[in-house]
Amino acid sequence: MKNKETIKKIIFTILIFVLGITTSVLVIYKYPNILKITTTKLIKSVTVTDNGISSAVSKVYDKVIVVNTYKNNQKYSSGSGFVYKKDGKNTYIITNNHVVANSNSYKVTYTDGKEVSATLVGTDEYSDIAVLKVATREGYDKVELGNSNNLKPGDTTFVVGAPLNNEYSWTVTRGIISGKERLVEISTTQQSSSDYVISVLQTDAAVNSGNSGGPLCNANGEVIGVVSAKISGTGVEGMGFAIPIETAKEKADQIINGKNTTYPYLGISMMNLSDLRNYPNYYNYLQNTKAESGVVVIDVENNSSAKKASLQQGDIITKIDNNETNSVAYLRYELYKHKVGDIITITYERDGKTKTVKVKLASNGQKM
Repeated sequence: MKNKETIKKIIFTILIFVLGITTSVLVIYKYPNILKITTTKLIKSVTVTDNGISSAVSKVYDKVIVVNTYKNNQKYSSGSGFVYKKDGKNTYIITNNHVVANSNSYKVTYTDGKEVSATLVGTDEYSDIAVLKVATREGYDKVELGNSNNLKPGDTTFVVGAPLNNEYSWTVTRGIISGKERLVEISTTQQSSSDYVISVLQTDAAVNSGNSGGPLCNANGEVIGVVSAKISGTGVEGMGFAIPIETAKEKADQIINGKNTTYPYLGISMMNLSDLRNYPNYYNYLQNTKAESGVVVIDVENNSSAKKASLQQGDIITKIDNNETNSVAYLRYELYKHKVGDIITITYERDGKTKTVKVKLASNGQKM
């Protein structure tokens, strides 16, 4: 009897277990979300404060000047500048040569809106640096200068200036150093060919017309360059250039101290070989040449360095000290690396033959 009772209990237990399992499966099947787990997250309220480079900008902001130039009492051009040096009653402002070129009067405007007349102290066309002088005003100190040699690609930069003809004066744009020692061709005339090549800093901080002459600064608010040029065109975005502050300082000090920069002078008139096809009068220079690029000597001045080195009309200069001179702009770049009195080696082609000659560089006074 006991065995029968035990067996009944076991069978009953098994039935209850199976019934429970079956019921659970049916409930889960019909109500699938019954086992959904609800998790409560604790979300903290966070306030994010990002002042960016505002402290650095404040160090230079009031020292940036708007420059307006006039020709025959008519506004001619506009740009930017900054307070570089104060000398008692006089304050000196750095800007670009191309901002003040072809003008005969100048005015500058401070951040408080006051406009004053300025005097042009001097310019250096090749480095694109000019210096203006105004009467010193209290509360407008000179900028702090940094060191462009220590910059690395990716370092933070910012520009302060007056883009778009003063419409947005003291605009601040931020970017990075995109490159160093970039060689950029500059044209100072209306011709399609370039006049000079200068070595500059490249930044992706927004640069527009009117920013020329303004400061390029590092994250500490120190001026590391003078904004000089922008490449624009279809597909080109964020390519601005600035003259390294070391070059700008050297030229500005020479101008302020009354020491005109003397560049070496060959004493030739010249033209790009690639441009000759546009001038039928010079087409004969192309007849025997093997050169694909270079600078053609159009004329040689008497008593010049070129004349003393026996360079002739029709010679095609292809190198200076083994560095290629593919254009007039690059010839000037290689030439201006030297000083008056230096001896350079010029490689040139004459009658289809390559020759070299040593040339002792004089100034444009031709006294060497």
